[in-house]
Amino acid sequence: MAEFQQVFQSMHLASRSGPEATYSERIDRLGRLEKLLSDNVEALCKAISADFNWRSDTETKLLEILPLLRGIRHAKRHLARWMKEERRKVDLAFQPSRAWVRYEALGVVGIIAPWNYPLALAIAPLTDALAAGNRVMVKPSEQTPSFSDLLAKLISENFAADEVFVVLGDVSVAQDFARLPFDHLLFTGSTEVGRSIMRAASDNLTPVTLELGGKSPAIVYEDFSIDAAARSISFGKFINAGQTCIAPDYALVPRQGVDQFVDAVMNHVAQAYPNPASNRDYTSIISERHMVRLRNAVQEAEAAGARVVQYAGETPDRVMLYPKLVVDPPRDGLLMQEEIFGPVLPVVPYDTVDEVIAFVNSKPRPLALYLFTDSEEMQSKIIGNCKSGGVTVNGTLLHYAMENLPFGGIGPSGMGAYHGRDGFRRFSHARAVHKIGKINMFEKLGPPWGLLLRLTLRILGNIR
Repeated sequence: MAEFQQVFQSMHLASRSGPEATYSERIDRLGRLEKLLSDNVEALCKAISADFNWRSDTETKLLEILPLLRGIRHAKRHLARWMKEERRKVDLAFQPSRAWVRYEALGVVGIIAPWNYPLALAIAPLTDALAAGNRVMVKPSEQTPSFSDLLAKLISENFAADEVFVVLGDVSVAQDFARLPFDHLLFTGSTEVGRSIMRAASDNLTPVTLELGGKSPAIVYEDFSIDAAARSISFGKFINAGQTCIAPDYALVPRQGVDQFVDAVMNHVAQAYPNPASNRDYTSIISERHMVRLRNAVQEAEAAGARVVQYAGETPDRVMLYPKLVVDPPRDGLLMQEEIFGPVLPVVPYDTVDEVIAFVNSKPRPLALYLFTDSEEMQSKIIGNCKSGGVTVNGTLLHYAMENLPFGGIGPSGMGAYHGRDGFRRFSHARAVHKIGKINMFEKLGPPWGLLLRLTLRILGNIR
């Protein structure tokens, strides 16, 4: 604790005493981060896989390393434009004058990253914070020790300690980390832990961005191909064994299409993950504790009368849970009350769209919403009536990968958003500057207040 507090003090002092990072310095830092990733792809994949007791290298490359490299290159390509002062119009009442906004570094940013995408959810906000000119401290999850150790080593080899620093440690270290007086703190993880992070940050009035989770629905409307919807939902749900904060948490399917949907999902699972016990593309559950939680939730639903459909029997040699569908689960059970975060997909039949809207709105606002329809009218109706952090229409997950779209939650699924320009601004201070012209008309109004003020009030505001 003493070490990382000392590093924080060094960063804090440097952010207050030295000049702001120039464009060239920011590009250099982003370039070093890009090289760190490019030069260590295999090592990063190996470390993450070790922490999961097997994580598909392809998934790490596709879902973490590729988006990160694209995000860094996007920032480098657009940084000069993002950093430009933004001219603002000056109202007649304040003429002659000029006004503009400067986007300035906040200072020292803290990032607390989770275990499910340990690389992406540490480096993506780091990219945005560095682009904005900040100094950054990163606290990776204690549940990914191999990766965390490697990240600390790579960062220390490529950045000075007062530029970027990785803090290692358990939950108590994370709590102490959150209590540091950062200029901004970003946390990705569960809603429950997010509340404690926000409480810890409040002592220092530290502004926070919380990227949480929730029960993200996938809504299949009757006009859309059941098979196509099943393919997309299967991809989004079972990749990384469902351990994705924006994975479809449950599917709402027209009652008459439920059986067809279930068959289609299981067919796609069989195609994607043949022989899962030996399939190197299928990822393990992070720990035995999470495995037990998921099994208990499924067993509870089955005991209450839900139909459980699974692809294959379990195997004891890996901490694995094969894809399962739970048809018409009890609405008050664990599967429909808590975020699942695993390869279990509840399928909820519905009869009307109004029923769908009411069902989604009866739950806390989710991080993502997936809608499958070819009807513009239905798209507008459902998106307009069901709030969520983000939306992908006729697919899953992809709104996250768009660098030109903000990523973030709403309400219990989070606050604030980042990625691309929105991330640059999230970690910047929008500083207003107003430069008075040679004549300051406002001050000429008085006091003492007289005829000129009364005329001004009448002309500008029709105030008598």
